[in-house]
Formats: sequence, C-alpha cells, structure tokens
Amino acid sequence: MLMSNGDRIARLHYMAYSFRVLTPGDHVLCAVTGQRIALEDLRYWSIARQEAYVNAEASTQAQLRRAGVR
Repeated sequence: MLMSNGDRIARLHYMAYSFRVLTPGDHVLCAVTGQRIALEDLRYWSIARQEAYVNAEASTQAQLRRAGVR
C-alpha cells in the first residue's frame, strides 16, 4: 500500500546546497515565522542550526537574533 506524505511535516538534515529527508512529509515550518514551506519551495536554511526559513528576510532575522541584534 502506498503511503501519502500529504499534510505531514518532514524532518530534514540540512547540508550545503541540499537536504536529506529523514522523515517523509510534504513540508517543514519556518523557524522564525512558523509558516508552512512546501519541500519543493524550500530555498533557505541554516546548516549550523538545522532550521528552515520561508525567505531570505526570515533567514536574516534568525542570524541577527543569534548575534543578539534586535
């Protein structure tokens, strides 16, 4: 029986230029905004923090928070 990954959060391992699916799903959540990101739309993540971001602005916000800048 085929299992659908629809409406399931995936667990990923983020690497340089790609990611590996650890737990199948169709999306991840942005670490800053909590927005749903379809795996085919995922373009921004942190290898060091193993976090996904919905866009470049969210990625920058995460970096600034980590640096202690508000």
